[in-house]
Amino acid sequence: MNEYKPPFHTTDKIINLVGDISEQIGRIKVLSHGNLNPHLRKENRIRTIHSSLAIEHNSLSLEQVTAIVDGKHILGNPNEIREVKNAYDTYEMMLSLDPYSMKDLLKAHKMMMEGLIPENGKFRSRGVGVFDGDVVVHMAPPARLVPGEIQDLFDWYKSSEIHPLIRSAIFHYEFEFIHPFADGNGRMGRMWHSLLLGKWNEIFYWLPIEELIRSRQQEYYDALGKSDWESDSSAFVEFMLEI
Repeated sequence: MNEYKPPFHTTDKIINLVGDISEQIGRIKVLSHGNLNPHLRKENRIRTIHSSLAIEHNSLSLEQVTAIVDGKHILGNPNEIREVKNAYDTYEMMLSLDPYSMKDLLKAHKMMMEGLIPENGKFRSRGVGVFDGDVVVHMAPPARLVPGEIQDLFDWYKSSEIHPLIRSAIFHYEFEFIHPFADGNGRMGRMWHSLLLGKWNEIFYWLPIEELIRSRQQEYYDALGKSDWESDSSAFVEFMLEI
């Protein structure tokens, strides 16, 4: 029996937001007859990648990211260009990933961070803190606990009966709290959130949620911080459902 249970409590706001989102999804399904235009899919995928990397301070424009994805040569920081290519390849394999597999998580991280950090495709080997300037805003669990905590998180997600809209946001928060990798935690957490939602309803594979996060980036970090402070992911869940 899995005893791991992330600290979370449901609020009226969360219940109302889940109702609103479910209604919108129903409406989209009817209007699109269940099909999303392939051109729109690609466009949204590029916007997703551009935004997720921009959150991590990648300075390339949407036009430059589009050019890289289309195989064109651009002038820019080689590392930033590499980030785009890696992210595109990783999102392209998203549909074949098992969202509950540690092996697939590491495989995706390897592709996302290949050539960018030495520890790609591996959990971190050292302790890490999240800093705001010189101030430590979050100390992640010790490295030796990471594999067990990620496995517990997967097991909990699989067996929980909480609505997927809420459950995936709790997962996102807990993933960032564990901070399993030396680098790439933000982009992996946001991608895995979309992957979990996509398994529930495939429209989420193609919604550029990262773009919405980027438009409210400070609030995103504030919600993560508030949930840390309260030792309860509800504030972060409310924020994610709102966007």
